Amino acid sequence: MKLDIPEWVIILGGIGQIFTALIYPYIRHKVFDWYNDVKQLKPLNQEIAKTYGRYIQGLNFSFGLIAILIPNDLKNHSTLAIAITGLIAAYWVGKVLTQIAYYPMYQIPQKTIFKIGSYFMNLLFTFFAVVYCLLVIQNIINH
Repeated sequence: MKLDIPEWVIILGGIGQIFTALIYPYIRHKVFDWYNDVKQLKPLNQEIAKTYGRYIQGLNFSFGLIAILIPNDLKNHSTLAIAITGLIAAYWVGKVLTQIAYYPMYQIPQKTIFKIGSYFMNLLFTFFAVVYCLLVIQNIINH
């Protein structure tokens, strides 16, 4: 089975991941009113929630940088390429599954921009999951 993910697809995914990292604070603030909800927590729990938010933002940004700066290394069939693409694939598959399993139970604001944004972000997350799953499969097959 010959599978070859083009570098431009990996780079496009990287740009998308950086976009998600940059838009994340806006979504937390404007769409979810997250900061007001977090203020209701005990101070330590506030910091934990903020830290996890920064972890998500940092991972998205870092995965994007890796994809943009060294796309060929993500598909060079090495053991490290398998490990990294496997990690990133698991991250995005987990995100997509979380979106499907839990997020429909909650209401996002019904403004058109937020509805469109929700579909767009879900499409992006799915794109990332597919690209990295294909990359890990490609790396394993050709290892």
